[in-house]
Parts: sequence; C-alpha cells; structure tokens
Amino acid sequence: MKRITDLQGSFELHNGVQMPYFGLGVYQSEDGNEVINAVKTALNHGYRHIDTAAIYYNEEGVGTGIRKSNVDRKDVFLTSKVWNTDQGYDSTLKAFDASLERLGTDYLDLYLVHWPKGELSKETWKALEKLYKEKRVRAIGVSNFLRHHLEDLLTSVEIVPMVNQMEFHPYLVQQDLVDFCNSNGIQYQAWSPLMQGNIFDLDIMKDLTLKYNKTIAQIVLRWDLQKGVVTIPKSSKKERIVANSDLFNFELSEEDVQLLDGLDKGKRFGPDPDNFDF
Repeated sequence: MKRITDLQGSFELHNGVQMPYFGLGVYQSEDGNEVINAVKTALNHGYRHIDTAAIYYNEEGVGTGIRKSNVDRKDVFLTSKVWNTDQGYDSTLKAFDASLERLGTDYLDLYLVHWPKGELSKETWKALEKLYKEKRVRAIGVSNFLRHHLEDLLTSVEIVPMVNQMEFHPYLVQQDLVDFCNSNGIQYQAWSPLMQGNIFDLDIMKDLTLKYNKTIAQIVLRWDLQKGVVTIPKSSKKERIVANSDLFNFELSEEDVQLLDGLDKGKRFGPDPDNFDF
C-alpha cells in the first residue's frame, strides 16, 4: 500500500513529480464567488491540489481563488484539461495557452486529455508531449481512457501518460483497469468518488459510519487513498471541504476495503467513455 500520511501527502508520478493524493474538484462550481471561495477555503485549510478543466468554465475563478489564498502558486498542484472541441495538435497548444491565461499562471502541474477521441487524441498527445518537454507543464495524462484507449495511445507515444483520471467509486471499481495503469506506471485518479451523492443511500455505508465513527464521505475517500487512488471530491461548502479532508486519523481494515471493492456493479453515473457524443 502506498504511504498515506496527511492532507499534504503525495504519490510519486513516474517522472518523479509529487502529486498530492487529495484535492478539490470544481466541476459544476460556478465561476465567480462560488469557485473562488471554494478554492480559497480548501487551500487555507491545507489542501494543495486543485482540479479544473476548460469545459468547467471556471478557470478564471480558480486562478483568483489561488491568488486570494494564503498559499503560493508554487505550492499548489494545479490541473486542467483540454476539451474535445480543442483536440488536435495546434488547437491543443492554443487551448493550453488560453487555460493559462484564464488561470493567471505560466505553467500547469498536470494537463489532461479530457476524453478519448481515437486518432485525434494521438495528435493531442503529441502537443502535450511538446508542452512537457518545454517545461510548461510538470506532468501530462489522460482522463476517461479505458484499457483499449490506453493500449491504442501507447502504440504512438514518446512519453507514457503519468495519470488516468476516471469515474471511480464502490459501484465502478474497474480493478482490471486500475491494475493495468499500475503496471504501466500510470497513476489512477478518481472523479465522482461519492457517486454524485448516491453513496449516501447505501445501508452498508451507514453500518461503516458506526464502526469507524466517520462520515460516509470520509470512509469512501479513505478507501480511495488506501487503494492508491488520488481523489478530488467536489464541494463548494466550507464545512464539507473541511470534513472531506479529515481522513488521516483512521484506517479501514483490509476486510472493509474488500467489502467496498465487492460492491462493484460496473455502474456509471457519468458518461461512458465508449459511448458519448460530445
């Protein structure tokens, strides 16, 4: 098991970059005060990892939140993603520049291909490799790539992706994909770790809250970390941002990790990487 220590702990990517294993996701956080306050709250509470994307339309607010926090930019692990309509070599380079401008920074810590688009994503990846070689981004990766997408991409890369960000929760473990990523040095990362709120309806989770005296969210997020998966729960509420990060004074038993693994139904709450139309 990878070592889990505290809110500012990290997993090492295959290029040696330290990626904080816990962060704030800002999907559907409205640009302006909502996302500014969420980012500022998270950073001032001890978070060091913020995940956004061009298609979230809140990069400007994220950048403002970082600047208004008590944390230097160099101490924040900042991720964004290239959207599908910008995929391709030249258009990805332009999209990257546009993201930097909105965020008000001159580099990213991680830049991801947001969704797999076949041959087009290979051109996109070449652009990411260029940005990486130019040291404009510290790490590059993909999002929503299933095993066959990764295998196809790997036939043409110079640099193996450092991260694969996937929908990941007890109803969608995809252990084969996790194992494939681990065996290729690709760090697995969870989006929608709380099943878009559906996790709170599971009786088995309520039983675990009594056993560990922790919230359902804390138990699931701790499970992510114990499985070696970076996780970025989304919240814009101060109390929840603080509570979500209270994960470092307990540990799930191996039996309970396996219990949660066993809930896997292959069920998605988000789009299917093999069948989406955007």
